[in-house]
Amino acid sequence: QGQLVESGGGSVQAGGSLRLSCAASESTYSSYCMGWFRQAPGKERDGVAAIDTAGYTTYADSVKGRFTISRDKSKNTLYLQMNSLKPEDTAIYYCAAHRRPFCLLIPGDFPYWGQGTQVTVSS
Repeated sequence: QGQLVESGGGSVQAGGSLRLSCAASESTYSSYCMGWFRQAPGKERDGVAAIDTAGYTTYADSVKGRFTISRDKSKNTLYLQMNSLKPEDTAIYYCAAHRRPFCLLIPGDFPYWGQGTQVTVSS
């Protein structure tokens, strides 16, 4: 399977915005459920948002109303628009993909992962 490469991370003050991108090296990912996960130091990897092939989206309660997941199949790219960022959003953010029937925020469902991009939100 081809690579997933995240970009767009960085440092921002609380209340700011960032947009993460995940570029897929193969168009086959257009038929996959894709998601964003994050992992803070000393914590488990948690689901942030997922989008299925029809565009249906799922969000963690902690980011609802602040984050928006989207995908551009023509560019083989997944996005995460993050607004109203909080210090507790600080983590490494990963994109991931799978072909299971249900597109849920369960890390174990996703066999394909990017290398991650750091997001740091200061107060």
